[in-house]
Amino acid sequence: MDEYLAELRFAPDGVAAGLEEAMRYSLLAGGKRIRPVLCLATAEALGREHDHVLPLAASLELIHTYSLIHDDLPAMDDDDLRRGQPTSHKRYGEDVAILAGDGLFAEAICLVIERQDGPPERVLAALGEVVGAIGVSGMVGGQYLDVKGEWEDLRQLHERKTGRLIGASITCVLKLGDTNERATLAFGRFAAELGVLFQIVDDILDVTGDEEALGKPPRSDERHDKRTYVSEYGLERAKDLARESHEKATAALDEADMDTATLEAITDYILTRSS
Repeated sequence: MDEYLAELRFAPDGVAAGLEEAMRYSLLAGGKRIRPVLCLATAEALGREHDHVLPLAASLELIHTYSLIHDDLPAMDDDDLRRGQPTSHKRYGEDVAILAGDGLFAEAICLVIERQDGPPERVLAALGEVVGAIGVSGMVGGQYLDVKGEWEDLRQLHERKTGRLIGASITCVLKLGDTNERATLAFGRFAAELGVLFQIVDDILDVTGDEEALGKPPRSDERHDKRTYVSEYGLERAKDLARESHEKATAALDEADMDTATLEAITDYILTRSS
């Protein structure tokens, strides 16, 4: 996945080389690549080659990176570090950071349209699954609710803000081909629960992690007075909730009745990760 991302170029004519530099600066800064890897692992479970979904998988990382650039802006979370290095706006200024995020989102769409193999209606359906996950009913809407404090249910907030894109990393692959109803329902339940698990662990690490491992200062949520699973339920109960989500996600995979060993390993990693 890293090799594929490193080969991507966004300004072939050189006119906006500085913007391309800013886009690649954040895109290639490292990270866990959870979303694209989930896409590849889902393809594997369905008996498809990784190469078949590389453009779709890469688009997920471009979109995730765009969201991080915008989240770090002074008007949002106002963070100085991301993945162990200065955030985009600290390195290139707020104006270029905003454009870098916008550019990554647009290039993600182009990447799927131009490079993803498959019947056009299938590719469009897969792209629709991803775009739907980042719109008003998904990531962007969840971020709005978080910023304005216009929510009551913590799980519902994070199902939009974080869970939808993680879930779409799995379900978009189902749209590329025929998948039986049993597997489709099982993967859908798995996708929904995995997004919740990821966010709970993220909230725990914000309290228990260290700056070197996280790549950013810990206790960011506390500084911004955000309600999290830890602030709502306490650290120990949050850990219990993470284990419960892990069990539900694993049980859903079992119901798919496929070779989901890699997805199971990723689920275990998300529960036990330290960064």
